[in-house]
Amino acid sequence: MTKFITFAFLLFSSTFAFSQKNKAKNIETSKPFVLGVIEEIQSKELNEKRILNIYLPEGYNLAEDTKYPVIYLLDGSADEDFIHISGLVQFNSFEWINQVPKSIVVGIATVDRKRDFTFPTTVENDKTRFPTTGHSDQFIAFIEKELQPFIEKKYKTNDSKTIIGQSLGGLLGTEILFKKPTLFNKYVIVSPSLWWNNGSLLSLDSEMLKENFNQQTEIYIAVGKEGLAPTAIPHVMEVDANLLAEKLKESKSKSVKTYFDYFPEESHGSILHTAVSNSFKFFYPRT
Repeated sequence: MTKFITFAFLLFSSTFAFSQKNKAKNIETSKPFVLGVIEEIQSKELNEKRILNIYLPEGYNLAEDTKYPVIYLLDGSADEDFIHISGLVQFNSFEWINQVPKSIVVGIATVDRKRDFTFPTTVENDKTRFPTTGHSDQFIAFIEKELQPFIEKKYKTNDSKTIIGQSLGGLLGTEILFKKPTLFNKYVIVSPSLWWNNGSLLSLDSEMLKENFNQQTEIYIAVGKEGLAPTAIPHVMEVDANLLAEKLKESKSKSVKTYFDYFPEESHGSILHTAVSNSFKFFYPRT
């Protein structure tokens, strides 16, 4: 009986030790799942450090000559839109899908979107609700003078530059389009908050509306069933987005192409993923 107990104890000890060894081995071989890289850039224009989340396409290699389009994503924090938009880019660039060329995605992590994405307003209520508002000029300068040069110097990029913005980000995308249209050649403007400052942006003139504007520029505008904006003077999101599209379609430049999408089944919160996916079909039609 004593021999049996001793044998059982040894068997249990061996099994336990083997189990613990395997468990330790499993822990040791666990690795983090890496989607991209994180860069930090010190901005003089914004007087702060900004975080960039960057997705690099499969096969990206600094030693090779291949250069890639860049998609700049507003609201590009890891807990915002970076992961699911990067996933869309990856999926659509798979060889068996082949809707989008392999691209670099630069997610600009948010610090204060009400400050960065809005220009000064004359509406007192908006100034009260958004006390930091009105500094989009500094953010646009950051994009132009610091962000784009940083990305183009460090990564293998070509001349294709897309910006994606939704809501206040769509407002900023529209402001860039009107004021600095050559910063990007593809614009994805989703549910833009054009109600800002009583819709003043819709009245703005722009060089890209004139006949002599010759940069090939493609603009995709999308809106869902979103209804009234938070303004004293009534603004309907769908109507404002439509007015923007109509204004752009009246451009005298043959280099400007505009596409308008309406998604009645999507809300302000759910539209971005569907809209970005559809924008790729507009930018890269299959022949």
